[in-house]
Formats: sequence, structure tokens, C-alpha cells
Amino acid sequence: MKVILISTEDKPTPSTGRVLKTYQEARLQNTENLRKLVVDAAAAILQEEGPEAVTVRRVSQKMGCSTKIIYSLFVNKEGLAQQLYLEGCKLLAQRFEEVPPSSDLLQHLLDLGEAFWQFGQDYASYYKLMFGGAFAEFKPDAESMQGTMTAIHRLLVLISTAQEQGQISDQEETGTLVSTIWASLHGVIHLYMGGFLGDVEAAHTIYRQTMGLLSESLFASSSQGRGANKG
Repeated sequence: MKVILISTEDKPTPSTGRVLKTYQEARLQNTENLRKLVVDAAAAILQEEGPEAVTVRRVSQKMGCSTKIIYSLFVNKEGLAQQLYLEGCKLLAQRFEEVPPSSDLLQHLLDLGEAFWQFGQDYASYYKLMFGGAFAEFKPDAESMQGTMTAIHRLLVLISTAQEQGQISDQEETGTLVSTIWASLHGVIHLYMGGFLGDVEAAHTIYRQTMGLLSESLFASSSQGRGANKG
């Protein structure tokens, strides 16, 4: 049996300086590159035309390939949607990472909240896919949920740090507090996207007020608890 093996070591050859790969490694790399190109094409459709336009047929047309190739890479539309979901998580994490750190944790929390609003504005189609049920047949699995937790890591760290410093009460679990903030902000954005809060300026004002009240309440609860203990 003929073995198609160029090299067993992942190191450059003296003559070319290039890393040699086995046939299987090269094939796998080509498959991953193709998957990325398909996700990029789907992401472009998502941003330009909205979630409803993202279909296997539409993506195959943009790629100039058959639908069979898309199905072979992602099994179905849900598999493609999951990759777009994870791509959205990366974009959200990037937005949070761009927020400068601050020793004023309350202000830092407000800044992260503002970054989340801007993500929803700049990547509305991603937001609808990730959090708005735009793909009714897609339900985030364990990998997708892990991507979400990675995306909001900065928020988790901030709340945990504030609790350790006594600025926020530790009577509630960190995850519960983060979920409370998360749900409240989602509520405002969903109402805005549904047309219930007027134009973007009016909705943004309500969003900032909601974020401000939540933040001040969280930080005030710690001082109130200390006061009650003293009494």
C-alpha cells in the first residue's frame, strides 16, 4: 500500500524553508480554509441583507459552489448558524476588550454596558441571530453557550472584583448578578428593535437610564448592607 507522506515532522526543509505536511494534514487545512470562506460569505449576507436572507442556497450562490459543498461542511443550516453565532461572540468579546480598564468600577460597568449597546447597533443582524431568535430552528448548544460566556468574561470579572472589594454585595452569586444585568439590557434592546421605544436616540436614553439605575443599585446595596450590620 502506497503511503502519501511527505514528512513526519512539522519543520521546514533545508532546501525550501517551507513546512511539509502529510496529505491528510493538507486536506484538513484546505477544509478548514473552505469552512472559513463559507462563514465569511454567510456573515456578509447576514450583515448586508439580514438573518432571513441567510440560506444554504444563498450562501452557495455567493460562493459560486453547489449546496452539496455547504451541506458537507456544516450538515445543515443550523450548523452554519452556529458558526455565525460563535463569530458574533468573537465580535462582542472584541467590543468589550476595547473598553479601557478603569479603577472606578461603577464607571467601568457603565462603559461595558455602552459597548453592548453599540454592538447591537453596529451588528444588529448578529444580535438578532444570537439573542433575538432570528433563526427559529437554531438553538444554541453547549459550545455556543460557552462562546457567550467567553464574550461576557469582562463583565463577569468586573462584578467578581467589585464583590471581592466590598463595592457590590456578595450575598448573590456573581453569575446571578450578571444574568440580571444581561436580561435587563436585552429587554431594552428587544423593545427598541420591536419599535416600542421610538427612535434610536429615545431608546438609547432609556437604555442608559436602565444601565445607570442597575449599576447604582448594585453598588449601593453593599453600603446599605454594611450600614444594616452596624445597626
